[in-house]
Amino acid sequence: MRRTRAAAAVVVTASLLAAATACGGGSTGDEGGSNAAPKELTYWASNQGPDIAADQATLGPELKKFEEQTGIKVKLEVVPWADLLNRILAATASGQGPDVLNIGNTWSSSLQATGALLPWNAKNFDAIGGRDRFVDSAIGSAGAAGQDPAAVPLYSMSYALYYNKKMFKDAGVEKPPATWDEMVTTGQKLSKDGKWALGAEGSNLSNNIHQAYVLSRQHGAEFFDAAGKPTFDTPANVEAVKQYVDLMAKDKIIAPGNAEYDKNQSLQDFANGKTAMVLWQSAASSFKAHGMKEGDWGVAPVPVPAGGAPGQGKNINSMVAGINMAVFKNTDNIDGALKFVKFMTSDEEQKLLNKTYGSIPPVKAAQQDQAFATEDLTVLRNTLGTSAAPLPQVPEESQFETAVGTAVKELFADAAAGRAVTTESVKAKLSKAQQQMAK
Repeated sequence: MRRTRAAAAVVVTASLLAAATACGGGSTGDEGGSNAAPKELTYWASNQGPDIAADQATLGPELKKFEEQTGIKVKLEVVPWADLLNRILAATASGQGPDVLNIGNTWSSSLQATGALLPWNAKNFDAIGGRDRFVDSAIGSAGAAGQDPAAVPLYSMSYALYYNKKMFKDAGVEKPPATWDEMVTTGQKLSKDGKWALGAEGSNLSNNIHQAYVLSRQHGAEFFDAAGKPTFDTPANVEAVKQYVDLMAKDKIIAPGNAEYDKNQSLQDFANGKTAMVLWQSAASSFKAHGMKEGDWGVAPVPVPAGGAPGQGKNINSMVAGINMAVFKNTDNIDGALKFVKFMTSDEEQKLLNKTYGSIPPVKAAQQDQAFATEDLTVLRNTLGTSAAPLPQVPEESQFETAVGTAVKELFADAAAGRAVTTESVKAKLSKAQQQMAK
């Protein structure tokens, strides 16, 4: 069933890009929207916490606060990451979506190209306090260069390597791996007695892309050339994807069952002492929700190739991660939607929400709060500032995530089933994904 949804997303994305002007539910011009329903809003929030119930508990009081301030009631739906992109694509195709929604910042250019989202021009930014309140790098991941952003930054993140201190001590491992060679040797010391070194989300297409992209950059590769043409099956990309899947297939440091994970199960395994390490964005709040205490885990930069250190070029060790907030152009409460975005990006809410989720505020004033000077957030902030790179800013980005993310998912399934993962099989999967992009 998941494979069917993924394939459908490719078809839907292609049709959206071919007929972008058809979106908008009858709105005209760049603004769109109306105020036909001024007392209500529908909001699709992404699943940021350990589960949907936790997000509802976090957001519920804040939405009530907004209602008390404005008289506008917000109907909340927290959408799992595995479903969010397909839900958004279906909504843009039908013109029947929420008023306000969260989107992964990597999707900004793709969804911008549909014409379904409100552009954040100077007038709309002024309505929420001004564009200059936001960190430049966060705005840079909110849409294609040279166009008004398609969304507003809400939470900023990067990847880090989280490690279980007790499991490291019990295995006699003194420090987290700094290179991929060390990841394998350290991982094999940790993978014993029914426990495993590294967690993964093998069926989560977006997570697959994030890991594959970083390794691609470390191999000196790109998934698109300068003209925006897909280059998925180049030798360097093949080696990058194989390196990732080989952590399960050859190196045996990822449990075969992780091939089926797509809803943060690897975080629960980490918290329960089943897995010693996990590569994740802003995971502290999830660990706490699963019973861990401050000090139970450590945080380090994601590994880089042997002989290197986190930085630019082949030492990129994270994609620029984050969550943006968008408004559907055909909302029937445009004024309320702008008020809601202003509320959610206010200094007070930015401090509260990003502290809860363990992310970094993209709002400059909020980022200066001492709550964001902890060990893990310092690693995340340093990574964002010095060794992270944005995913390809092309209209086909969401299609790329689906096609290549599915290829990696299928390779993990092969590894879990004991089928050989070879250079030839990886190239075949990536070639198929590249062909899908051309349809």
